[in-house]
Amino acid sequence: MNHSFPKHSKLCGQIRIQQLYKEGKRFVVWPLRVTYQPVTDEQSPATNQILVWAPKSLFKHAVDRNRLRRLMREAYRLNKQILTPDSENSNTPHFLIAFNYMDKELRDYPTIEKAVRKALRKIIEN
Repeated sequence: MNHSFPKHSKLCGQIRIQQLYKEGKRFVVWPLRVTYQPVTDEQSPATNQILVWAPKSLFKHAVDRNRLRRLMREAYRLNKQILTPDSENSNTPHFLIAFNYMDKELRDYPTIEKAVRKALRKIIEN
């Protein structure tokens, strides 16, 4: 499994982000709120795309926000194989996913990784 996180895996573009938050489904896996949306064929990105977000209202220092975003991206990067099956030819849907950090305290990597794994499994179940 390739554990890279290239540019095309990052969700960007104001219209797509607004569409995700408007039409996507939400659930909470503490300390993350996850918003996701299956991608239809006309939108067709080649891969799952994610957005990570840590609020400035809770973490005033950019160092803390950057650390949280880095930990969420790393947890996703190492566990993204949960969303993609082994065979690349199968017709599994791709997703737009937003991870929003909600806790007021900084958490360690194992806590965030556990939440990301649980969220990815829940996305597949739904």
